[in-house]
Amino acid sequence: MVDIDRITIRTWSMLGMRGTLGDSLVKLAADNDKIFGLTSDLCKTSGMDKFSSIYPDRFINVGIAEQNMVGIAAGLADSGYIPFATTFANFAVLRANESVRHFMAYMKCNVKLIGFGAGFAMELFGNTHYGLEDVSVLRSFPNITILQPSDGLSVYKCIELASELLGPVYIRLTGKMNLPIIYKNDIDFRIKKNNILIDGDDVIIYASGSIVKLALDVAQELLNNGITCRVVDVYSIKPFDDSELLEKKYKLIVTLEEHSIIGGLGSILAENIVDHGVNTKLLRFGTTLEYKLP
Repeated sequence: MVDIDRITIRTWSMLGMRGTLGDSLVKLAADNDKIFGLTSDLCKTSGMDKFSSIYPDRFINVGIAEQNMVGIAAGLADSGYIPFATTFANFAVLRANESVRHFMAYMKCNVKLIGFGAGFAMELFGNTHYGLEDVSVLRSFPNITILQPSDGLSVYKCIELASELLGPVYIRLTGKMNLPIIYKNDIDFRIKKNNILIDGDDVIIYASGSIVKLALDVAQELLNNGITCRVVDVYSIKPFDDSELLEKKYKLIVTLEEHSIIGGLGSILAENIVDHGVNTKLLRFGTTLEYKLP
């Protein structure tokens, strides 16, 4: 068991999501000898350097071979291990797409795929390293649970959930070091469950990932102008919890994500609004990379 106190939460905030990933796996592996780590030539970048030094017999750096990494992880899963395979989000989902589809979605191998540096976190590395379509792609695959934490504590919680869940999981990590703290105290995390961060009656804002802090800032600004908001941290992207949507009527539904509005959180809400016959305007904020015909 990990003692989660304010010092630990502050440390994870400073480490950022990648550093917290490595620290979380080290802590969980101490109590679970089935946890195995893999990376594709990104040991230090993924935060796995500490894990690799403490558990060298439970770590493999496969080199720049993301497809092979997923296949090796599937073999380890079928041998009774709980493999966490780590690389940049776009490489994890797009470069290794067929392997993910085959081993995780259809064969249901107990692989935990970690896509870090999602959204625009890679900055000057440019389009080759931006992860803006990964949720959209994986939502179309069956059997894969998709989790997206918003701060250091929720990174640990999502990794812990993934280690306990029998089945394929994708964890999407955004942001950089010195993350804002969303959860100041330990809190319950479950699959197909959201966390309500603040409550209000006028607008409901669904946000996911490190951009959740922006949603809280927006809610405060609206409150200053007499508009109350409920802010929902959607860490369980798939399966999605629609209970807040059906609980009461809002004047406006807003989604905020560091992902394409096509197939991401905005699409999830649009689909649920149609499915449940909710008669409320939806405003989606995300990226759009559409080519416009001349």
